[in-house]
This record gives sequence, C-alpha cells and structure tokens, in this order.
Amino acid sequence: MMEAIILAGGLGTRLREVLYDTPKPMAPIAGRPFLEILLRILAQKNFFRVVISLGYMAEKISSYFGDSFSGMELAYVVEKQPLGTGGGTRLAMVECYEDHVFVLNGDTFLDLEVDLVERQLRLEGKPIIVGREVSDTARYGRLVTKNGLVTGFTEKGISGKGVINAGCYVFFRDQLNSFPVYSKFSLEDDYLPRAVAAGSFGLFMTKGNFIDIGVPEDYHRAQAELVHLAQ
Repeated sequence: MMEAIILAGGLGTRLREVLYDTPKPMAPIAGRPFLEILLRILAQKNFFRVVISLGYMAEKISSYFGDSFSGMELAYVVEKQPLGTGGGTRLAMVECYEDHVFVLNGDTFLDLEVDLVERQLRLEGKPIIVGREVSDTARYGRLVTKNGLVTGFTEKGISGKGVINAGCYVFFRDQLNSFPVYSKFSLEDDYLPRAVAAGSFGLFMTKGNFIDIGVPEDYHRAQAELVHLAQ
C-alpha cells in the first residue's frame, strides 16, 4: 500500500511571467494542470493515497481535484504561512497512514521506478534520496555519494555532468517528528545535511524522465515531452 506526499505550496515566482495568477502546480500542460499529470502517473504506479501540501491559492487546487482521483484517495493540508519543504512535509505526515511515504515536489515530473525503490527500502531499511544523473548540475547542486549512501551535498553553480537530488524521497512516517508541526524549515538546508552526515540515507539512482518546471525554459520543454500524459 503506497502513499505519497506532494509538496504544492510554493509561490512559483520564477514562473510568474508565464502563469500570472495561476498556482504553479496548476500550470497547464496541453490543457491539463501539471498536478493532474503527476497524480495520473502515481495512479498508474498503484499508489492508493496522496496527501497534497498546499499554500498559495490552496482553494483553487483542492476544489479542482476534490477528495479522489483515478481511484486514489486525496487529502490536503494547508500552510497558513509558508513552511518550506520541511515544514510542508512535516505537516502532511500528520495525515499519512502507512509506515513510509514517498515525498515529491509539485513542480517536478519524475517517472520513478517505484517497485525498485520499494524493494531497496525493504532490503536496506533506510530512508532514500532519489538521485538523477544530468548533463549539467549547475542549476541544482550535486549529491556526494559513497558505497550506495548519500554523504553530502555541494552548492549550486558547479557545471558539468553529475548526480543531482531529484527532489524525491522515501521517508518513514516518524522521520521528522523532532520538528514541531507547523514549524518552518527546509529539507535541503536544515534537515538532510545533518541526516546524511550520520549515514542514515540510502541512494536510489533513477533513470526515469525528469523535468523540473520551476523555470520557464523547462516548463516549455514539459509542454512537448509530457503531452502524451495529458491526453
């Protein structure tokens, strides 16, 4: 029984010139909201429940999708003020049922090999950071890895081929319990560096299609590459 959290509370400032008054997860791809494409692929991969963490224009998103999509139960949490990726995840975990949960960014498409991730989780018993090899890591920063574990992160700005954090994780449900609910923090800056330094995170290298629509050029690329999922 697989459960996911989608972080969809961001302001989408880098896409404002393209989207105007539309929240980023509702960015149209061939006439369909980007979030609908994310939900569609999760349904295809047999997820049974998705908790969506909302903030900016929350009502516009929750009223569109309602309480179910393609056989999956949908639940929502709403950030009264921006909580960051960590705070949004911590809040959503209150609504989770299963012992582990996939955490996904609402502005990133990733065709993840879910069955292989589940197998690795069972074998290793460690939470997982999903990595993806890209041709240029400058925009993202890089993952530092050793013996199948994530051991650190590098700053953005390093050009060339390398492995990046794909913005997808598998957490145990109590993973963030040391942070109070409604606390504001970043997974990438405030939690993960300490956690990986302790050797507590495994690495899964995905080969799936990866598109981060957070900047206009990749949003336009998504229009061409994801059109088949909007049919």
